[in-house]
Amino acid sequence: MSISSEHKPLGKQVTGSLHTLSPIVELNIGGEMYTTTLSTLKKHPGSKLAEMFTGQPKLRTDSEGRFFIDRPGTYFKYILEYLRSNQVPTQCIQDVYKEALFYDIEPLIKQLEDSPQIFGELVARKQFLARVPNYSENIELMIRIARAEAVASRRSGVIVCVVKTEEDAARCQDALNSLDTDKKSVVKFGPWKAAPSIADLLDCIQMDVEAKGYKISFQPHVAEKGFRFKSHDFFYKFLFTWW
Repeated sequence: MSISSEHKPLGKQVTGSLHTLSPIVELNIGGEMYTTTLSTLKKHPGSKLAEMFTGQPKLRTDSEGRFFIDRPGTYFKYILEYLRSNQVPTQCIQDVYKEALFYDIEPLIKQLEDSPQIFGELVARKQFLARVPNYSENIELMIRIARAEAVASRRSGVIVCVVKTEEDAARCQDALNSLDTDKKSVVKFGPWKAAPSIADLLDCIQMDVEAKGYKISFQPHVAEKGFRFKSHDFFYKFLFTWW
């Protein structure tokens, strides 16, 4: 019996074995409709996708009887194309990589990780940021400070202190003691032992905050006269624009 000939209520669990169904399978992936075969979906037996269609059905169906997977449907076409022809996608690499991880299609994951986009992110940038103490926590702290200052404002300013070496960290602490602002509101990044520069880290901060949906820019923070050090040696002001 073809699954397309059955009309099941939304969210109803399929009963019986998949072996009794037609080899032609209709899918609803996050609202995007696809038609393929069981053999294509089960091409890589160790994958989560193959497991979904092996033995007893593990998926619900929509009102038209199509198997429903609550994932972004836009990128499933690249997954399906790979399963059909072994063609590795060249578009939307980051998003397709996330889907390949979800469906646990190991050969595709490995090939995508060799692409310049994923290789650069995993091996270069992520490995650098792993050497910056508390990087992810500091990004979240910046956002919390900015949101706390957003009431009745178009922009929020967050001051960060960025130091690459232990020597600069000591100088930064001295500078903090004379900085005309609440020390608790200054977010400190570094030091780190890796080749990328302070400018590289600033770019990473902007990239990762923007990836969370915020509009942000930064500039050197200029302190009041009488400041013991050139403030732009360590301090930068990140501006969050709300409207």
